[in-house]
Amino acid sequence: MRLEDEIKQKAFANPYQKLMVNILYTGSWLNLIESNYLKAYGLTLPQFNVLRILRGQYPNPTTINDIIDRMLDKSSNASRIVDKLVMKKYVDRKVCESDKRAVDVVITLKGKDLLAEIDKKTPEWEERFKTLTPIQASKVSDLLDKLRDSDIYTF
Repeated sequence: MRLEDEIKQKAFANPYQKLMVNILYTGSWLNLIESNYLKAYGLTLPQFNVLRILRGQYPNPTTINDIIDRMLDKSSNASRIVDKLVMKKYVDRKVCESDKRAVDVVITLKGKDLLAEIDKKTPEWEERFKTLTPIQASKVSDLLDKLRDSDIYTF
């Protein structure tokens, strides 16, 4: 459905304004879908993101700072997220051997098993994107990368 119909707005000031609103709207739409999907597993989007980061690092431990650098949502509180995952027994944390000020975090077998279960549903999730051809999907991804290449705003 067209953005104008979704948000009931007839026109935009220019194509860049429409692009910005469309990206924000689509991102919110995707977050809502994925959040609802992950509720069945007792996870939030940031918790899922942290588990995936840790699985990618496994068997090596990762520090909280490394997790923060790799998170999709940079405003998330990684320490708090890790604490919640520890309580669920999906990750372990311990003082880093080489730097006593740092904390090492590693995914547990239970965390890996949960991700393996979620992975079985990945084709279902990807199906939402198949309104685009593989070439179109690559082009959209490339354009989003190009949009973020701007030096105007740095964080």
